[in-house]
Amino acid sequence: MGEKTAARTPAKTPTTAKKQGPAPSTGKQQSILGFFSRTPASSANAPNSSPSVKPTPSLRKSTSSQCLQETTKSNSIPSRRAPNATPVPSSDAPEPTSSQENRDASTVKASKSETAMKNTTTLLSSPSRKVKKAVNYAESSDEEDEEFIASLTSRKSRQRRPRAAVIDEDGEDIYEAGTNDVGEEDDEMGDFVVSDDSDAPSKSKKRKRPAVKAAAPRKKTTNSSPPRSAVPDFGDDELMEDIPPSTSTAQKWKYNPDSIDNDGPQETVSRAPPAAKKASSAPKPKPKAHTQEPEKRYPWLANILDGNKKPPTDPEFDPTSIYIPPAAEKQFSAFEKQYWDIKKNLWDTVVFFKKGKFYELYENDATIGHQLFDLKMTDRVNMRMVGVPESSLDMWVNQFVAKGFKVARVDQMESALGKEMRERDAKAKKADKIIRRELACILTAGTLVDGSMLQDDMATYCAAIKESVVDDKPCFGIAFVDAATGQFFLSEFEDDVDLTKFETFVAQTCPRELVLEKSRLSTKALRILKNNTTPTTIWNYLKPGAEFWDADTSRRELECNDYFLDNDTKEGVWPEKLEQVKEKDLLMSALGGLVHYLRFLKLERSLLSQGNFEPYNPIHRNGTLILDGQTLINLEIFFNTANGGVEGTLFNLLNRCITPFGKRLFRQWVCHPLCNIQKINERLDAVDMLNNDRRALAEFSSHMRKMPDLERLISRIHAGSCRPEDFVRVLEGFEQIDYTMNFLGAFGGGNGLVDRLISAMPDLKEPLSYWETAFDRKKARDNKVLIPERGIEEDYDNSEDELNRIKKELHRLLEKQKTALKCKQLKFTDVGKEVYQIEVPKSIKVPSTWRQMSATAAVKRYYFRELESLVRELQETEETHSQIVKEVASRFYKKFDVDYEVWLQAIRIISQLDCLMSLAKSSSAIGLPSCRPEFVDDERSVLHFEELRHPCMTNRVDDFIPNDIHLGGDQAKINLLTGANAAGKSTVLRMTCTAAIMAQIGCYVPAVSAKLTPIDRIMSRLGANDNIFAAQSTFFVELSETKKILSEATPRSLVILDELGRGTSSYDGVAVAQAVLHHVASHIGCIGFFATHYHSLATEFENHPEIRARRMQIHVDGENRRVTFLYKLEDGVAEGSFGMHCAAMCGIPNKVIEDAEVAAKEWEHTSRLKESLERAKTGCYIPLGVLSDVASLLRVGGEAEVQERGIEVLLRAIEAL
Repeated sequence: MGEKTAARTPAKTPTTAKKQGPAPSTGKQQSILGFFSRTPASSANAPNSSPSVKPTPSLRKSTSSQCLQETTKSNSIPSRRAPNATPVPSSDAPEPTSSQENRDASTVKASKSETAMKNTTTLLSSPSRKVKKAVNYAESSDEEDEEFIASLTSRKSRQRRPRAAVIDEDGEDIYEAGTNDVGEEDDEMGDFVVSDDSDAPSKSKKRKRPAVKAAAPRKKTTNSSPPRSAVPDFGDDELMEDIPPSTSTAQKWKYNPDSIDNDGPQETVSRAPPAAKKASSAPKPKPKAHTQEPEKRYPWLANILDGNKKPPTDPEFDPTSIYIPPAAEKQFSAFEKQYWDIKKNLWDTVVFFKKGKFYELYENDATIGHQLFDLKMTDRVNMRMVGVPESSLDMWVNQFVAKGFKVARVDQMESALGKEMRERDAKAKKADKIIRRELACILTAGTLVDGSMLQDDMATYCAAIKESVVDDKPCFGIAFVDAATGQFFLSEFEDDVDLTKFETFVAQTCPRELVLEKSRLSTKALRILKNNTTPTTIWNYLKPGAEFWDADTSRRELECNDYFLDNDTKEGVWPEKLEQVKEKDLLMSALGGLVHYLRFLKLERSLLSQGNFEPYNPIHRNGTLILDGQTLINLEIFFNTANGGVEGTLFNLLNRCITPFGKRLFRQWVCHPLCNIQKINERLDAVDMLNNDRRALAEFSSHMRKMPDLERLISRIHAGSCRPEDFVRVLEGFEQIDYTMNFLGAFGGGNGLVDRLISAMPDLKEPLSYWETAFDRKKARDNKVLIPERGIEEDYDNSEDELNRIKKELHRLLEKQKTALKCKQLKFTDVGKEVYQIEVPKSIKVPSTWRQMSATAAVKRYYFRELESLVRELQETEETHSQIVKEVASRFYKKFDVDYEVWLQAIRIISQLDCLMSLAKSSSAIGLPSCRPEFVDDERSVLHFEELRHPCMTNRVDDFIPNDIHLGGDQAKINLLTGANAAGKSTVLRMTCTAAIMAQIGCYVPAVSAKLTPIDRIMSRLGANDNIFAAQSTFFVELSETKKILSEATPRSLVILDELGRGTSSYDGVAVAQAVLHHVASHIGCIGFFATHYHSLATEFENHPEIRARRMQIHVDGENRRVTFLYKLEDGVAEGSFGMHCAAMCGIPNKVIEDAEVAAKEWEHTSRLKESLERAKTGCYIPLGVLSDVASLLRVGGEAEVQERGIEVLLRAIEAL
């Protein structure tokens, strides 16, 4: 092997040149090189010869020759581009091509093209070269870069030798090599541009030429530059056969952005000077496709109909499909038909179509790419087109997905060599004689599975929602999936009239994509979705029944499609969690809609077969602290209200997880804090243990810091679409987990939460042992291919042995020829894809049967029959070997996936440990003072914090003023909070709730001491918001949120109400605030704050046993209208709101403030409020709430309105009077 390698070297080419040259082939094929070959020697000096002269036999013989000619790339004159010529992105491999995917579109066009080329007497080089410029095209050698060796006589003699057709394996371009200087004239464009007519079938016979016709006059051009030789430009869908080679296919795609005219099929070989042209005789040229609207080329695009022939105005219009008339389809070329067969069912999707080494967009998709991303517009057949390199596809897909587009990827399912082998094995139909392509996947923002395309580590959900009404109550069935991990969540619940649970679900999950029944979702549910999702959220409406399946159809589809086959019994076994909810019709219908949509995206089997289903309840009634959607927003748990970002949020403060899957679990912990004292204390014990011994924390952090996203990657392995290098990362990740758990085991030994998690970790050594020697990991990382070790995969070993045998045969053949020619300098050289050319010094005479393939100034390179046969055998064996490599990778993935449950269990344990580590880090990072919260199980709710600071302000504000919070216990449950504007009332409300959430997650709180009973629900009414889209005023929104509190709050709830009643008149506002406060304090018995500017409420509830008047301390400078905010909470009632002082501090003109003060003194809010206050101070005033409760008790049947708790509070209130 070492000797062979030394004997075979790639040909040295200048740095600007790309790899060129096709691989050998045995079949005789038509060649696109024939279209662009260099001018024969006999006519090279006659650039102005008439185009109408008939070709002589000698000329025909010359133009049909197929041998390579000597060239020297470094000695060729550099090509100069026309001023307006810009390279345009095409698709296939940069080598010259002649595949004929679109050649059979029109026989008439073929005749025209052939006839025009028959009349050609001379062919010119690139239009970027000057006329009559003598050029030699010998490839430079290492020793003689400056030597010119082209000879017209020798070139003629070599042209008489036959040349075998060759194949470009990489793309699909099949062609005959004509001259070895093709494609070397403009390397930059040659690397980026290829012919339209790719994918053509190979042909064994040339068509008979039709009768010669007079050449059509040329199109008039207006070039200000000196006359240049031109390349014939053939129409995109014209048939082009038997045309002598001229130049690189890149030249065909020279694009002038200043001209909208198509260069058209050039009927002449040389351009006459402009003065010699007759404009009057020139026909109207065919316009370029990209200069016309699609409707002009495809009339059926002018009035679009969907697949069912319904117009866009029809309520049942399907935007995903388009109708193409059968008559129009008959006019398509093979490539057009292949494209439109896929695109017509993906009309609302941007389709990236694989062509060789490029992905291309056509028609409307091309317009989008051109307008949004400035991709260069050009043509492909009859279609406008833009293209991007295969290597940058992920980047461009991300760009389109970020703009909210769905993106489909159509891949080539075979190489050109594979296509030829397929055609050889079986007679292919005409439609099959192009590269086979299939829809690989459809990518949307809510269903991305490739980690490189996801924006962050957080879960991205696609949710299907089914709504119904049962017993006059709204009910929902919801199924949503994190496609990157393959985890499904299932939920069915009955909701209240305000859709509280549904709103909470939306706030908790923030779905990126929605799948809805068309015209079946209520207006209120749609408003909640629109108000709580981002503008880039994708909305998909499916037809009820046909697409959004009912429950029975869903169950039948899941049964019949073998999604849950058992590996051992090969029988369908539903996952346990899914089996438990099988009979819930709304849930199963939602799951059916989701499965149908995933099937459309070609994702459903890879996701469902994982069997990863979990029940989901947005509001857990038992065991967790309920944070509804409005509370998550008001308390800024995940997103701040300033700009929608994460800065200043509780989740951002506490999330110190290292692993991606740990971060996702921690979000669930924040959504659902614990309510069970034992479980909370277990977490707090774990935090103490980790903080007391920082070694375990540090070691875990260092070991897990570079951990890949195993949860997402094992999902990709299950789907069989994992990259080899990622597979290595997964194995190394689990090996790291195994090592880390052994290390942490030394710190355990107890019965705490951490110890139980460590002991629950499955044994990973056994499943990992096989992978230690299964394949070469270094090759997998470096070469991105899984190479099994010897003895692991028999078919791979056999294939590799066959490859080595052929290579040894080639080496033996080389040694044989060295002996025969008596030259030890012979060696193998690769030129592009023409591999194993035998390189011989020019001084050595070779047999006449050898065919020259290429040359430099010092050497020539040849093929001969025996060598060519071996090279062909090698290429076919390599093609088969590449398929075996893919099969080996697939078998590896399936073997790894057998232990899917083991891997998933290990990930879940590590994620829980990561969350505990995060709590430990956050507890130690919040600064001092901080304390472990103490939980008590008293009958009476209590919430006491001493010197509490706002958790999210501890690291941002150095001089934050702490406050004591005392709610419940031996004190009143409700604090009636008054104070000046901007005195800090809302901050006190928010920090109390936030600290309670932290405590019940299992984290320390920023206070000297903390004592509380577990809270079952936090409910909030904060801020002034309206909902103009729902025709809801500010006051309406306030009362809606208040109604929810009155109906859902319990004695264990924490409620905060901020400035209730300010959205209406003072009379109504005070009345509502007073009635609500009385009901909350007397009848519900919850703890919380009631912040208000209605100071009369303090007098009204002065003697209420469950209400304590509190205020924010300030210092007032009346003379200068200045207020100093001290931000300290103290007992008492604020003297006023000091609105005029705040107005002065804000810069309101003094005249306005003085007038306002006069009005305020006259009215003092309202005269009746003032009278009631004065009357209360002088005599015995009985609050209206007390009178109302007494009246209810005295009324027949009124006992039901005042429960036992209310009676107890009433008696204490009367006693206080």
